[in-house]
Amino acid sequence: MSAPFDRKLPPLLAELHGLDVEYGDGDGIDFEPYQEFQSAEDNQDWIRAWTGNQTLDGAEYRVFGQDGSGGYAAFWMVRPGRPVLEQPIVFFGSEGELGVVARNFSDYLWLLAAGLGPYEVTAWGAELDSEPQPELAAFAEQHGGPAKQPADIIAAARAEFPDFEDKIRALIAS
Repeated sequence: MSAPFDRKLPPLLAELHGLDVEYGDGDGIDFEPYQEFQSAEDNQDWIRAWTGNQTLDGAEYRVFGQDGSGGYAAFWMVRPGRPVLEQPIVFFGSEGELGVVARNFSDYLWLLAAGLGPYEVTAWGAELDSEPQPELAAFAEQHGGPAKQPADIIAAARAEFPDFEDKIRALIAS
């Protein structure tokens, strides 16, 4: 297994995770934020269980939250030398859902502002009629750069990483 990594969340992500995410009786965002990144050992156990591939260690992911059924949201550490908040965000669902959510943390903030969490983006994309989240929108306005529309964010992430799903599915043991 790779050397353990820092479990401490970047300050901006920790601040975000201190805000309320409105579930809205199932009409809001299905997301439970973590107060620290999942450990390297837990990453290894998770990726091996998710794929059935016992050679993986999950070192390229920083899991920072989950949905109610246990699907994980993570930063995919695919941009060498770049800070974690500049890495793409991906989702691994408990029922096999899989996808790139956003190109980076700033884009992710605008998805949350629109009422779309990692699960919602992966399951429905921008097609979901979501409820905007005022507190998260205020946070995005302060920290997310210029406003972006969910459909544009999702399209840009999928265009930059078109083979993410295929690469992960190729790792699944048969």
